[in-house]
Amino acid sequence: MEKPFVNIHWFRRDLRLVDNHALYRALKDHGEVLPLFIFDTAILERLEDRADRRVDFIHRTLVRLKRELEQAGGTLLVEHGTPEEVWPRVLQRFNVGAVTVVHDHEPYSLRRDAAVQQWLEARGVAWHSYKDISIFERDEVLKADGTPYSVFTPYGRKWRSMLNDAVLREYPSGEQLHHLHKVAPLPMPSITDIGFQATDLVVPDPHVADELIAGYGATRDLPGVAGTSRLGVHLRFGTVSVRAQARRALGHGEVFLNELAWREFFMQLMWHHPHVADRPFKPAYERMIWHNNPAHFRAWCQGMTGFPFVDAGMRELAATGFMHNRARMVTASFLVKHLLIDPRWGEAWFAEKLLDFELSSNNGNWQWVSGSGCDAAPWFRVFNPARQLERFDHGRGYVERWIPEFGTTAYPAPIVDHAMAVNRAVEHYKSTLMEWKT
Repeated sequence: MEKPFVNIHWFRRDLRLVDNHALYRALKDHGEVLPLFIFDTAILERLEDRADRRVDFIHRTLVRLKRELEQAGGTLLVEHGTPEEVWPRVLQRFNVGAVTVVHDHEPYSLRRDAAVQQWLEARGVAWHSYKDISIFERDEVLKADGTPYSVFTPYGRKWRSMLNDAVLREYPSGEQLHHLHKVAPLPMPSITDIGFQATDLVVPDPHVADELIAGYGATRDLPGVAGTSRLGVHLRFGTVSVRAQARRALGHGEVFLNELAWREFFMQLMWHHPHVADRPFKPAYERMIWHNNPAHFRAWCQGMTGFPFVDAGMRELAATGFMHNRARMVTASFLVKHLLIDPRWGEAWFAEKLLDFELSSNNGNWQWVSGSGCDAAPWFRVFNPARQLERFDHGRGYVERWIPEFGTTAYPAPIVDHAMAVNRAVEHYKSTLMEWKT
């Protein structure tokens, strides 16, 4: 029997049908498009929790995506395995002319795509990759001398100056669905079929009010109010278009736009300096000897440090997979500066627990807090958790929500003395960095 001819759009970090650059190109330029998603076991096997909320989020999203595609006369092919295992199976079933993807900047993604592209092209299958997960990327925002920025402020200024109708254009992929390959619905594995289980996930609303974007600068630091967009998970998996968010913010949401710029600053940092995925941006920090007290790390993970702002953030993370952005800074600073624990321990914990985990942002923010990254916080800056609590959760709404025993004898005493910890951190950093200079 002759194999059906298709062109494949491989969904990865672009799980939507509207304003999707690569999907638009596949539909408009090639037609007969069969969308594909691969539950990549090379990624899944690194996840320790079988009730990982991110896997549940992806599975729920794919169920909806498949339904929408079938309403348009197509379907979604969902496979389980490594890309090296899946693509031979796909080519056994279909005569594939071309594959379109959204390209990525993370180390594993780059290796994966290079290998798959080479394998497909050797078999006569064309490979087309398009920008979609960010507005600017890689070498698009550079200094006048052609080198990458290592300080955010001038990067953000240049990034903002380059925004225009062309780069923020909408790709009307949703209007091209009549070019889908017409086929009966294909079966889709359940979440248990891929070795995971459904969770208590509460999906953040991807539709953010204009008022929140306009007032973002006034509300984003207050964990006791609903003042952040919670779009992180949607940007991570592409269930919303980053171009659409920037279009909405132009002219009245400058602080919100600035956060999008920070995200892309960390992306280009990892693209130009891939070593930061494993090592500090600043070589001096490789000499840092961390205390790495296991009991202190366990107390931090469990939200039992005796510092309310820190513990509220860690408990929110454990309960929901989300942590307020101000709490992320305070908890990270506390681990690194107060406890002198290797920031890579905290980075790995956030990578395991955060619903909106994105490698470049998580890595960039941890290196920022520890002082080891480019344009990082000064090494001698140590957040005071009590002062942060007084300033940003004055009414204690956030703390009392996540620490029901707050104010009672059931709440633990502080595991370190604040003044001692600050002095110890400053002296430790100073001695390490001065030693490196000599």
